[in-house]
Amino acid sequence: MLLTVRQAAERLGVGYSTLKQWIYQGRVRTRTTTGGHHRIADTEVDRLLAPSTAAVRTAARERTGAIVSISGRNQLRGYVDEVRVEGLLAQVRLRIGDQTLTAVITRDAVEELKLRRGDEALAIVKSTEVMVAREAEPPRRPPNRRAAR
Repeated sequence: MLLTVRQAAERLGVGYSTLKQWIYQGRVRTRTTTGGHHRIADTEVDRLLAPSTAAVRTAARERTGAIVSISGRNQLRGYVDEVRVEGLLAQVRLRIGDQTLTAVITRDAVEELKLRRGDEALAIVKSTEVMVAREAEPPRRPPNRRAAR
């Protein structure tokens, strides 16, 4: 399936203009319509959402203080959608595919990580408890019984 640039940007959790820049830089493969508009395949969006291990290692070597590896397996890669700082705490919303994850962290952590909207980020989930739930089924109506006359 082919997506418009706007649809692909929304799925990736980045701005339209950011994705256009990536296209112009050759970082994103597109197809061009007869009208000159870019279309992006689902597979290309998936490739961008899940970078290869080699790309992650290369990027980690290039950055100072980057996580090279971690034992936790509950890692979710996404993009910063919003950062709201108030007092000592900050609320960080990550866009992970078509899902959103919200975390409350310290203001110092936001400043140390230099988190800004559109930045790539990794959510690492550590929990001692997992809950599973299902939506309740609608109540069943009792059978329609007509009074015998």
